[in-house]
Amino acid sequence: MEIVKREKTAGGSEFRSRQLRAQQMLRGELDDDALEQHVRESILTTTLDKAVDWARGNSMFPATFGLACCAIEMMSIVAARVDVARFGFEAFRATPRQADLLILSGRISIKMAPVVRRIYDQMLEPRWSIAMGACSSSMGVFNNYAIVPADKFMPVDGHVPGCPPRPEALMEGIVRLHEKVMAGIPPAYEIRGVAS
Repeated sequence: MEIVKREKTAGGSEFRSRQLRAQQMLRGELDDDALEQHVRESILTTTLDKAVDWARGNSMFPATFGLACCAIEMMSIVAARVDVARFGFEAFRATPRQADLLILSGRISIKMAPVVRRIYDQMLEPRWSIAMGACSSSMGVFNNYAIVPADKFMPVDGHVPGCPPRPEALMEGIVRLHEKVMAGIPPAYEIRGVAS
C-alpha cells in the first residue's frame, strides 16, 4: 500500500469556505454585507409554475402496460445500462390510477383500442402518452384492417420510431417528453381539446 500526498484542489477549499460561512450565518456572526452576499449565493427564486413543471418533469410514473414485442425493450430501460432512474421515470405503476405516463409499446388491435383508451382515461391528470414502435405509431409491418395507430383513438405526446426501437431510442423519447414538460407545454389532450 502506497500513501501519496496530494495538494488540495481549489474546489475543495471553496466548498469549505462556503461551509464555514454557512455556520457563521447560523450563529449570527455575519455582518450585513457578508450576510447579503451569502443570501444571494444561496437562494434560488422561481415562479410556482416553473417549480411545478420541474417537479412534474422529474417524477413521472409510467403504467406497467406492454402490448407486444416492444414491451421487452420498454422493460430494459430500467436496467443499469440505460437507467431511466436518472430522470425520475423508473417507478412503473401497476394501476392506471397511480400512473401519469402511458407507453404504448407494440401493436394495437381494433378490439384492444377501447381497453387502452379506458386505461388512459383512468390515469391521473395531467397525463402523457408515448407511442413506441412502428406498430403503434403508423401500424408498421402489420398494416392491415385489424391494427389501428394510437393517434386514431387517443392523444399521443410523442412517437418513438423503430421495429422494435432500442432502449436508447425510448430514452430519447422520454428525454424529449421530459424537456416538453419542463418547458410547460401542456399534454396532447389539452392541446387537441379531446374530452378526457
